Amino acid sequence: MRPQRAVYPFEPEQDGVPSVGGTMTESFFTTADGEWFQPTDPCRGPWDPNSCHAGPPTGLLARASELLLPDQQLVRLTVELTRPVPFAGFSIGAETTRAGRTVSTTSISLLDGSGRTVVTARGMHITADQPFEMPTAPHRMPRLADAEHGHFPLSNFSHGLPGFSSGVEVRYPPDDGPHPGPTRMWMRSLPLLPDEDPSPFQRICPLADCGNAVSRNADPASVAFMNTDLTILLHRPPEGDWLGMDSVSRWESNGIGMSDSLLFDDIGPVGRALQSLVLRPATPSGDTA
Repeated sequence: MRPQRAVYPFEPEQDGVPSVGGTMTESFFTTADGEWFQPTDPCRGPWDPNSCHAGPPTGLLARASELLLPDQQLVRLTVELTRPVPFAGFSIGAETTRAGRTVSTTSISLLDGSGRTVVTARGMHITADQPFEMPTAPHRMPRLADAEHGHFPLSNFSHGLPGFSSGVEVRYPPDDGPHPGPTRMWMRSLPLLPDEDPSPFQRICPLADCGNAVSRNADPASVAFMNTDLTILLHRPPEGDWLGMDSVSRWESNGIGMSDSLLFDDIGPVGRALQSLVLRPATPSGDTA
């Protein structure tokens, strides 16, 4: 039986800032049979109107891994985005590659309508122990109560169609905002599916894939910064709907870069997200050269 979803739909943007309590799209995907997933408008990515933002599909990959090993905590998911995720829809296949008492691994594939694998992922699950006193490194984090509503860093897409920013609500700590450079940002997003509540790992996936946009060093009108992979590692399940990232991107003159994001909730750090980046000069149309 699927877990029931907590209800928190978004209203359309007012002055560019989404708010909660309206009747717009309820989720990033719909599914009639639990096997074929149909993206909704907020799943559309910024580069190609026929492709998805990778964050929500990554959430479904995490979901497939967690369904295989419900008694172990998913701590790491590495996704290889070797082809675009089709906005036309896709299916997901998953298998357990190692079933251990303490550590287990999974392999997950995302397939297009022709059955071709377009994305692959590997998950690592660890059996959690009984809680006991454990020292750890202190880390001072921004507080949600101090943050102010703002715009998602990329809201105007070259294709002109509704996209990812229409399915998220954003807040920034004082002195941060949607400008280029290292940035801290809070985000709350739609659930993956209309009839179930996402797990903590699934819930952070849309945010985790935003590091390259949040910490971009220039806007996409001049440089395209597409990620070819995404690795999410969580040492603690995040709590709450509002989740944050502290992101920085390193861009090199040879067209290769990376984005590194510390992930956190209102309690403290929960993990990291890493992306490998392909950097290309943008043409006047907004496409890569």
